[in-house]
Amino acid sequence: MLNTCIFKLLIETSCKNYFKNLFPAAAIRIIFIPQFNQVKKIFLVLTVVTLITSCKNNHQHKQIDNNVALATLLEKYYDERMQLFPLEATVNGDNRFNNLLPADFTDSYRSKLTDFFTRNFTAIKKFNSDDLNENDQISKDIFTYEMEQALRGIPLHYLGGSFSGNSYLPFDQFNGVPLMLGQMGSGTGNQPFKTVKDYDDWLQRAAAFSPWADSAILYFKKGMAENYTLPKALVKKMIPQLLALVTDSVTKSLFYQPIRLLPADFSAADKARLTSSYIALITGQLMPSYNKLAQFLKSAYLPEARTTTGVNALPHGDEYYAYMVKYWTTTNKTPDEIYNTGLSEVKRIRIEMEAIKASVQFKGDLNAFFEFMKIDKQFMPYKSAEEVLTAFRNIQTRIDPNLKKMFGRTPKTTFEVRQTEAFRAASASAEYYPGLPDGKRPGIFYVPIIDATKFNTTSGMESLFLHEAIPGHHYQSSLQMENDQLPKFRRFIWYGAYGEGYALYCESMGKELGLYTDPYQHMGALGDEIHRAIRLVVDVAMHTGKMTREEAIKYMTDNEAISEDGATAEIERYMAYPAQALSYKTGALKIKELREKYTKQLGNKFKLSAFHDEFLRDGCMPLDIIEKKMDNWANGQE
Repeated sequence: MLNTCIFKLLIETSCKNYFKNLFPAAAIRIIFIPQFNQVKKIFLVLTVVTLITSCKNNHQHKQIDNNVALATLLEKYYDERMQLFPLEATVNGDNRFNNLLPADFTDSYRSKLTDFFTRNFTAIKKFNSDDLNENDQISKDIFTYEMEQALRGIPLHYLGGSFSGNSYLPFDQFNGVPLMLGQMGSGTGNQPFKTVKDYDDWLQRAAAFSPWADSAILYFKKGMAENYTLPKALVKKMIPQLLALVTDSVTKSLFYQPIRLLPADFSAADKARLTSSYIALITGQLMPSYNKLAQFLKSAYLPEARTTTGVNALPHGDEYYAYMVKYWTTTNKTPDEIYNTGLSEVKRIRIEMEAIKASVQFKGDLNAFFEFMKIDKQFMPYKSAEEVLTAFRNIQTRIDPNLKKMFGRTPKTTFEVRQTEAFRAASASAEYYPGLPDGKRPGIFYVPIIDATKFNTTSGMESLFLHEAIPGHHYQSSLQMENDQLPKFRRFIWYGAYGEGYALYCESMGKELGLYTDPYQHMGALGDEIHRAIRLVVDVAMHTGKMTREEAIKYMTDNEAISEDGATAEIERYMAYPAQALSYKTGALKIKELREKYTKQLGNKFKLSAFHDEFLRDGCMPLDIIEKKMDNWANGQE
């Protein structure tokens, strides 16, 4: 009987194909037979070592050029996509289609989208990953994933990438063209107003809103016929939003602002023509269309809107929600898995909160502590919106010295903090709008301030800045757009689990960045963290029938320092935007897991700045693809 010793050699990814050609098995087996003398044993080992070294050296010197055919496909895809989704193009700084506003939720448009994604899905399959360099391999993986998800969503009425979202629900209180047009048409948003052509582009785009609104009403009615409607609570919020854009005087209209901002170098004739055209547009088309939508929702839609909370109540609702969970988390986790993770995280964070409560010697339970932080005047020191904005700007000054130690690469894109426009502030959350690397548009951190005297410092101002601004969304999105080595579709692509997950991960670095020194600010940061954990619980619970809207609001107010109005706005956001809120915590937990894994794997070779730079280098991608990329990076550091 042979005495056998089997060595399983771990082969780096780049060498797998090399060895598979030599050996039929996945691992290399070296069999030592007692009758072999020492020389033969040593020779056999040296032979295998030589093979490995040869493979490594071969890989290191082998340079694979960028695949021209793949680059052509991706460029063509991006151009066609921008024409299909022209609002997305405008947000990306691509001004070629600034005059377009299609009703991209109609049956004919869905058919066009199906053809578009099917053609590209077929085309990407022709490329063999083994023939591509690392960057092209990642592009192929992301592109394939993107096509698969798009084609799965369209039969379920989900139109990811558009500003409509769902063909039977063309807009809601949180998303959609009516709100987007308000921002674009204000003269200070994503739509440029610098040249005469810019002004004419907007005239054409805004003129298309009337037929868009008619189509929206038609598809809301189709949804009503299929018992596919929005919840009543959301519709009640949409009506005043629309009416807020209907003014008794054209000069009071938000859409008149570009006329107030007419560049001085425009000719007198152009100024006169544009002013006349804008007045006609606002009075003859925009305000009547907004009013028509509001009256339809109030008189026809609201009585038929559903009283249920989650999308499970819709036709094929369970399948739709499962798709949305996959879409936003980019994982195969089930709703129940995510729900249980949420319960566990809420429990963990509450223990940390109890410790802070004890440290400030507060007498009372945690809910009493929440109430104290919500109402005590010491936490509401501001008298004006500008004071609030200045406080946020000061956070950047405080973290700057430590940022340089934790990030080797920083964006060129400029950055601003602004107050959210009044017409949407009541239903808006703090948010970031990406800038452009050419300097034509800064990255903007929008802060909704309804009443500055009630703006609470314990709401997590420091963690909010880390998330929405620096080093969160501003670093991530700006570095992605500035990377001209990426094809355009990757420079502007978005995955919530990566992007929102990274931003939430940034919140966890507050102490490393010199923040959270005040216990109440630390409590605010934990409040923001538990808020994301609560989302895992309530989003799943509402959309799978475990909780009603009212029960979800109570769960939120019981577990974090949030007002009932604030909790209501949040819960209604999740009702309108199924599963999107799951992306934050899911992604953050994965990034923390990767950081811990590489810290152990690399020991003193691990550099946090190198980890962050590598994570951000290639932009947004699904979690399994970023993990594969980061594993390759870590293995190369050893």
